Amino acid sequence: MKQNVTVSLDAEVLQAAKVLAAQRKTSLSRLLADELAEQVRRARDYEQCRRAARALLEKGLPLGGVPLSREEAHER
Repeated sequence: MKQNVTVSLDAEVLQAAKVLAAQRKTSLSRLLADELAEQVRRARDYEQCRRAARALLEKGLPLGGVPLSREEAHER
């Protein structure tokens, strides 16, 4: 369901945004909606990748070899 939102912008930013929207052959509303949707998508993707990376760190990666005993590790 689409809803309306009111946004306050400086006059210069608003004018530049209107020009940008016109250059892209879209409306200012569509330009803002697309940008916000992209920001939300990126935030979700980042969070998903962050969770996957943390899971890998917690699980650990197989590095091969055999763990050393304390004595073997401190042997000189």
